[in-house]
Amino acid sequence: MMSKMPLLRLQQVSRRFVMGEVTVQALKETSLEIYPGELLVILGPSGSGKSTLLNIIGGMDAPSTGDLFFAGENLSRANEARLTRYRREQVGFVFQFYNLISDLTARENVELAAHLVTDPLPVDEVLREVGLINRQHHFPSQLSGGEQQRVAIARAAVKKPQLLLCDEPTGALDQQTGRRILDLLSRINRRYGSTVVIVTHNTVIGRLAQRTVRMGSGSILEIAVNPSPLPPERIDW
Repeated sequence: MMSKMPLLRLQQVSRRFVMGEVTVQALKETSLEIYPGELLVILGPSGSGKSTLLNIIGGMDAPSTGDLFFAGENLSRANEARLTRYRREQVGFVFQFYNLISDLTARENVELAAHLVTDPLPVDEVLREVGLINRQHHFPSQLSGGEQQRVAIARAAVKKPQLLLCDEPTGALDQQTGRRILDLLSRINRRYGSTVVIVTHNTVIGRLAQRTVRMGSGSILEIAVNPSPLPPERIDW
């Protein structure tokens, strides 16, 4: 059951980009609460504002207006050093195209992230959790797409982040491999208590979540509670 106190809260957050003489309103006045330990899916087509929202939640982008609170602290007023510490210590990122360091092995990619925090999970434990202990000395080019994504998830999870943010984590994968990635994210959510936020255009992935946020044209159109989330193996697309 979700705590009544949000881990993260957005209050009337907007984001504008100026491109020459044109101003693009990527995110309109948006308010959202995200709770400790929940699995939340943000849905929407390209251009809906979902990735902009994720970037603001993760401290990779700053709101043009509005406030972002994390554990009661207003990060909208934080300096770059504080935001860097937030990204390093509280947030893990998983991207569609993995973003691994090509000349480091799977283990070394995970170890590099572990060194960023003072109390990481044991690297061996995380590599076993993602099923890569026998592939740990392989380089990214020697791994399949699904294996590379599992390394990316291990790299994010080893920091024990309070927030695990995933931008289209199954977008470059076939359905069977994508299901394995969703199962892994669900296990990390349950085992380590990380709050997992998945951004995707694939609406059926929303059936995995405790809540879904549907976006369009830079705004939240709907927030829905899912009383019976499906296990990943029952999700088809």
